[in-house]
Amino acid sequence: MRKTTVRTRVLAGAVAVAALGTVAVGAVSAGAGTGSGAATAVPVAAATAGTADLTTSAHLSVDAATRAARAALEAAQKNGQRVSVAVVDRDGNTVVALWGDGAGPQSPESARRKAFTAVSWNAPTSDLAKRLTQSPGLKDIPGTLFLAGAVPVTAKGAPVAAVGVAGAPSGDLDEQFARAGAQALSR
Repeated sequence: MRKTTVRTRVLAGAVAVAALGTVAVGAVSAGAGTGSGAATAVPVAAATAGTADLTTSAHLSVDAATRAARAALEAAQKNGQRVSVAVVDRDGNTVVALWGDGAGPQSPESARRKAFTAVSWNAPTSDLAKRLTQSPGLKDIPGTLFLAGAVPVTAKGAPVAAVGVAGAPSGDLDEQFARAGAQALSR
């Protein structure tokens, strides 16, 4: 029989204590809150929604969003402006974002937030910025930016996307480029 060293015995003891502790903690955790000390499984029933319970919404394709973003960026470049462009879907999620060469570091986020604001209210952000005088609390809504530079894209009167631009010296220029992007979708 081989004689074990003190070091081996201490190590083996530590492993045994750790294993026992894990089992004890697991047993206590499994029984927590049940009062009986045993975990209780809750059966989950599958549910199927009926057709009458569903809605359908329209969204821009990635190709269409890319076409709009490129058109906005090209309009800005033709005017010597360095901007970023964001196209968001009806839910405000970014579909396409282009950070133009030389655009400022704040411009991608500003373009996205402007687009989110335009699609949320189905209005150009230049119009929405004017509403702040009557409702200054609007600016406190998370994710919004009430500066000119974004326009909604609609289908059958409902917003389906928005194009936001940021980085030009004025919001009016940003919005001019955003309109060029949105107009590229009707061609």
